[in-house]
Amino acid sequence: MTTIATDFTSTSTSPTTSGIEVVGALRTRYDEVLTPDAIAFLAELHHRFAARRHDRLADRMRRRFEIGNGHDPQFRDDTRHIREDAGWQVAGAGPGLEDRRVEITGPTDPKMTINALNSGAKVWLADQEDATSPTWKNVIEGQLSLRDAIRGELSFTSPEGKTYAVTAEQTPTIVMRPRGWHLTENHIRYTDRTGRTLAASGSLVDYGLYFFHNATQLIASGRGPYFYLAKIESSEEAKLWDDIFTFSEDYLAIPHGTVRATVLIETLPAAFEMEEILYELRDHCAGLNAGRWDYIFSMIKNYRGRGARFVLPDRSQVTMTVPFMRAYTELLVQTCHKRGAFAIGGMSAFIPNRRDPEVTAQAFEKVAADKKREAGDGFDGTWVAHPDLIPVARAEFDAVLGDRPNQVDRRRPEVHVNAAQLIDVHIGLPISAAGVHGNVSVAVRYIEAWLRGLGAVAIDNLMEDAATAEISRSQVWQWIHQDRTTEDGTPITREYIEGLLTQVLAEVTRTDSDRYDDAVEVFRDVALKDDFPTFLTLTAYSRFLVDTE
Repeated sequence: MTTIATDFTSTSTSPTTSGIEVVGALRTRYDEVLTPDAIAFLAELHHRFAARRHDRLADRMRRRFEIGNGHDPQFRDDTRHIREDAGWQVAGAGPGLEDRRVEITGPTDPKMTINALNSGAKVWLADQEDATSPTWKNVIEGQLSLRDAIRGELSFTSPEGKTYAVTAEQTPTIVMRPRGWHLTENHIRYTDRTGRTLAASGSLVDYGLYFFHNATQLIASGRGPYFYLAKIESSEEAKLWDDIFTFSEDYLAIPHGTVRATVLIETLPAAFEMEEILYELRDHCAGLNAGRWDYIFSMIKNYRGRGARFVLPDRSQVTMTVPFMRAYTELLVQTCHKRGAFAIGGMSAFIPNRRDPEVTAQAFEKVAADKKREAGDGFDGTWVAHPDLIPVARAEFDAVLGDRPNQVDRRRPEVHVNAAQLIDVHIGLPISAAGVHGNVSVAVRYIEAWLRGLGAVAIDNLMEDAATAEISRSQVWQWIHQDRTTEDGTPITREYIEGLLTQVLAEVTRTDSDRYDDAVEVFRDVALKDDFPTFLTLTAYSRFLVDTE
């Protein structure tokens, strides 16, 4: 255990004394990230904002309880004045964010960092969240990758001896995504105002280390400290982030409004507060993103116990054109452009397979159709998960944008979305036996890889991350508790799923070092018990990813 006590004077307030304990192992170069000054900044962030984080998490619990008990979300009456005030706009694009037509997403290990920077995308979403398994190694070494990349010092040699280096003349603008408010960083502890020692906030750790080490370097390079904000559920959560940005800018004596944030609208409650979220972040906001997979998961999570009419069919049938997904994305584009914000589309899960031309051709066709729809709907850019998909996505946006960097001026006045449309989950398709098996298989295989430290995993020619695994396990839970059957009449019960678990374990290739037994244990906890954990990663992290050395 390494204890670093901090006693420092903030640039804007009187001195405070706080303690941070780094209880994770200090491996090679970790001291370059966990410097005394950086730890002092983390301590100040926790001193000022950790209690508000807990308040916001309590709000989430209350809201889920209300929806589960029959109170459908509505557009807020108390913030109507914000929606009706036509006079405000968000800050918009910062330097290097003016053209976001194709963004590549991925984890921050050295190899993936280099591949992203060489990809030719306009933006790289450097993902410390759903595409990263939050092992202590991944958290800190991801920060090292970003630090080195921003300074032009990153290189990597694989165990096989292959060398990777950044060779692109123009690299993507980096937008870093810290973990959501619900996640902790158990390898760092802080002492709160009552004297309790608690696990640090994963959000504040990821954000704080990246901002402290890189903000001034990014500004000097002509860009800036930019962030994607995940799992936001309310404008109050957005306000919390805005206050953190303002404090951080003051702390490092950089101009107010330098930070730019893009908020993922990937929870059902946030869809009802998009304008309010933009408003609270207006001095720091660049746009919103349609986080499709987590949005589907949020819909299932909030309505899992509300009866058969809220049960969704096979995951593959819940496309972007079903009623509730169409309504939410149409509203997102209209809301963004009304306020001068960018609307960024989501990630199609299809990926190419360089060893299988037929799979690649199908992936290109499906991704092209997805991006053509987004560009036609008014989105200003989109995500891809593989470098080979960048030309496919770019072609569809080029066809609509031409030489323009974006289409923020397209206001979509014809769009009229009401509260009922945002929760219209009627699709009218059955649950197939293949769909149930697919959910069990994907969830178990993804969790197994996640336990080994992998956050983004190619499974059956789809790119899976924590969000898609959440859909898979939450559908299984809902199908069991709503007494659903497959289209051939087979009841979906715990016993039926246990049989599928046995089948899946027989289908995978086992090794002495695999984590399938642990993955099945996690799956049972999050899909087969009476209680419904809000995130599968919470229990799995504390049980399996926290270093005990």
